[in-house]
Amino acid sequence: MNLELLTNQVVTLSKSVGKMIRDEVNKLDETDVEYKGIHNLVTYVDKKSEDILIAELRKMLPEAGFIAEEDDKLARGDRYNWIVDPLDGTTNFIHKIPLYSISIALNDGDETVLGVVYEINLKECFYAWKNGPALLNGKKIKVTDTKLIDKSLIATGFPYYDYSLLDPYLALFKDLMQSSRGVRRLGSAAVDLAYVAAGRFELFYEYGLNPWDVAAGALIVKQAGGKISRFNEDQNYIFGKEIVASNTLVHDAFIQKLNHYFFT
Repeated sequence: MNLELLTNQVVTLSKSVGKMIRDEVNKLDETDVEYKGIHNLVTYVDKKSEDILIAELRKMLPEAGFIAEEDDKLARGDRYNWIVDPLDGTTNFIHKIPLYSISIALNDGDETVLGVVYEINLKECFYAWKNGPALLNGKKIKVTDTKLIDKSLIATGFPYYDYSLLDPYLALFKDLMQSSRGVRRLGSAAVDLAYVAAGRFELFYEYGLNPWDVAAGALIVKQAGGKISRFNEDQNYIFGKEIVASNTLVHDAFIQKLNHYFFT
C-alpha cells in the first residue's frame, strides 16, 4: 500500500466535501437541527458529508471497514478501518462560527497509518502518514520547542454530556489560567490537535472524546514531533475517551498538574 498516494487522495476528497459543507452553511436553519443526545447535535449536512466520504473511501480501499460518527451500523474490517468524522464542530457550524473540520484516519489493526484534518473555513489541510512528515497544505509542520507551561498556549474542550470529572477539570482549568499564556476552546478537537502539530498550541487536553475526534489529529501530532497519551499516560488514547497531546517538552509537567487534580 502506498500510504503517501492514499493520503493525497483523501486530501483531495476532504477538500471537495469541505466545499459542499461551506456551500450549505448559510442554507441551514433551526429546523434542520436534530438531537442525538444531550447537547449532541447533528444536521443533514453531517449526514450528507458522511455518505459522500464513505462512498469515496470505499472505492479507494474496498477491503476497509468504517468507524464513523453518524452511522454505527457500518461493518468493520478485519484489518483496515477508516475512522471518519464528517463534520467535527457541528455546534460551531450550526451557529455559523467559522471553525469546523473534516477528520479522516485509517487504522491498520490498532495502528493509525494515515490522518487528514481539513479545516473548512481557512481551507487548511493538515495531514500525515506513517513514517512520513506532517504537512499543512503541502508544507512541513512541526511542534514548538517551548519547554515551560508558563510560556505555553493550551487548548481544551468543555464536556457537554459527561460531567463526572467536572470538578477536577475546572480546578485544572483555573490553575492553567494562572500558570500559562492562556487556555482556548475552539470547538473542534480535530483542529485543536492539528494546531498542536503546527506549533500554534503547545498542548491540548480533553475527556469525553470518541475515536473519530482524535485518530487523525493524533497521528499528525506524532509525525510533527509531538507526544500523545491518555491522562494516566496509557497509550489507548484513540478509544480511551481522553487525550493529552503536546509538543513533547511540556508533556510531563502538564501530566503532573493533571494528576494533582484528577488522581489525588
